[in-house]
Amino acid sequence: MAFDGIFIYSLVTELKKTIAGGRVEKVNQPEKDEVILTIKSGRAVHRLSLSASAVYPKIYITGVSKPNPQIPPMFCMVLRKYLVGARLLDIRQLDTDRVIFIDFQSMDELGYDSVYTLAVEIMGKHSNITLIRQRDNTVMDCIKHLSFDMNTMRSLLPGTKYMFPPESKKLSPFSFSCGELNNYAAETQVPFDAGFFSSVFTGISKPLSKELVYRLESDGIDFGMENLNEICIFTADYFSRIKNGEFTFALYETDESVKEFYCDRLLSLSALKETVFDSGSELVEKFYNEKDKADRLKNRSSDLQKLINVNLDRCAKKIKLLRETLSDCEKKDEFKILGELLTANIYRIKKGDSQIDVVNYYSESAETMIIKLDKDKTPSENIQQYFKKYNKMKKSEEASKIQIENAEKEYEYLQSVLTNINNAESYEEIEDIKKELTETGYIRFKKESSKKSKPSKPMHFISSDGIDLYVGKNNIQNDYLTLKFAEKHDTWLHTKNIPGSHVIIRHFGPPPERTLSEAALLAAYYSKAKDSTKVPVDYTEVRNVHKPNGAKPGMVIYRTNKTIYVDPEKPELSHK
Repeated sequence: MAFDGIFIYSLVTELKKTIAGGRVEKVNQPEKDEVILTIKSGRAVHRLSLSASAVYPKIYITGVSKPNPQIPPMFCMVLRKYLVGARLLDIRQLDTDRVIFIDFQSMDELGYDSVYTLAVEIMGKHSNITLIRQRDNTVMDCIKHLSFDMNTMRSLLPGTKYMFPPESKKLSPFSFSCGELNNYAAETQVPFDAGFFSSVFTGISKPLSKELVYRLESDGIDFGMENLNEICIFTADYFSRIKNGEFTFALYETDESVKEFYCDRLLSLSALKETVFDSGSELVEKFYNEKDKADRLKNRSSDLQKLINVNLDRCAKKIKLLRETLSDCEKKDEFKILGELLTANIYRIKKGDSQIDVVNYYSESAETMIIKLDKDKTPSENIQQYFKKYNKMKKSEEASKIQIENAEKEYEYLQSVLTNINNAESYEEIEDIKKELTETGYIRFKKESSKKSKPSKPMHFISSDGIDLYVGKNNIQNDYLTLKFAEKHDTWLHTKNIPGSHVIIRHFGPPPERTLSEAALLAAYYSKAKDSTKVPVDYTEVRNVHKPNGAKPGMVIYRTNKTIYVDPEKPELSHK
């Protein structure tokens, strides 16, 4: 369900009861398009999240704490200057549109009380957060600067006057008459289809319009112009209940994912699993948390993925060229034979000869063959020319084999890094991978800030038998688990010839069969083959696993292993 004006009305109603009258204690900007205000209201402390994301714009009270950038953005600094210590006077909505105004009272530079308004516009790609000085309607700053070159309707820049979004000509669902509805429908000739209500009223999304049509038809009302009065009465009754605060914050989901949410039950989705929440903020956080997090992780890791893919292409091309060189070197022995045949017939060669007929005594049939000569060279020089070609190809072959082996190892390493990026579940894991790539020379070293970030820890699960299972989330963690953390009698697991995580079963001797199966599921799930079936997972004691000298992070060799085949899935295990 879209974050429409009606749902925003329910959230504004909730926020007024929760944080109106509170004071701003902190202002943070964890993302380039998201601001979090820490507000103390009474004895309770709330974090108000404001997002101007083009994909998931929203406003709600969050219980999730996000890491902040080491250097706060300029917009964050402006908000801290004017809002820290300010009292929240009011939260209001522009009619039933997707615009919220939050009024704060704070002391200005001259010591006088001033009112500042935070305008939160939840409008898809046009979403924005703007701080306005109320006495002269001046924009202090906004999270997205908008010039007339970017939008011919309005501009939002520091120092300019705040311009409201273009006014809608649609009817308000909270204050309309049947006559107005009749006139609007007749003038606009709006079609009576699933999008009727979103075309007539402000703040109504297409999914809600579809739900209202479903309810009308379920009540036996034919949806058409001839029944417009009945439609009007139904609509007025519905939105009167919403206006009076009769909300039911419901979430609808399948076994695979969340599908829809709203501030009222959606009867058209009664076949889906319904979960009712006590507040709109809890509902929003549940619905958007995973979707928003996945998208932001993807954006954060996009540069790394591009870097890895470029290097994978480079390795693939290098391997292809080297194999072509190996193929060409397969005929090196022909030059050696020609040189030896010329050596055996050197007494017959004269300077100036362009060719010579010789008997090929290396062939079983001993046929006569013609060998071309350079008539400007002596017999000895012609012989040496063929031996030089042989030696050159021999050295090229040896060097190519070594380079192919190194390139294949690099390709395997890069595939493992790409798998780790795809499996990353937090910003800290992305940062750890970035540090790994810096240490291995794929990213140019930059001087680190004095503020050191803590590296993320390997995942820790408890098997059904109560045994500790550890899973590396990147190659640095894989090395740590296998080479430093694990005891020599612990069990080590990894997908066979497939990039993935190292898994350690912390147990002396052979683990129980159920624990081994669960560990193998983890190894397959956190690998490149997580979407495959019958994935082979090798396991052996840690003492059988070794790291070759000079090998890249996470690259090991092992012996005396056994293999188990599993269908990848994340087992239901307790996670520490």
